[in-house]
Amino acid sequence: MLDRALDEDRILVTNDKDFGEKVYRDGKLHSGIILLRLHDQSASAKIAAVMGLLEFHSRRIEGAFVIVTEKQVRFAKLQYMKR
Repeated sequence: MLDRALDEDRILVTNDKDFGEKVYRDGKLHSGIILLRLHDQSASAKIAAVMGLLEFHSRRIEGAFVIVTEKQVRFAKLQYMKR
């Protein structure tokens, strides 16, 4: 899935922590990853989290690994851009 998102120049939105491992341990390239770490896993909570991220941080997302919780947005230090 990560390779497909990269090939299509898409930002991947996920709640799967394994993508962090692929990026940081394995050095996988990506166009951007948004990792949702929400207690409320409902579709409406996920949509609200992504909308809030886009409202305040849209220019910083491309190429970044972003962790979103109910209380904060954190941009991970290492970034791997599209080849």
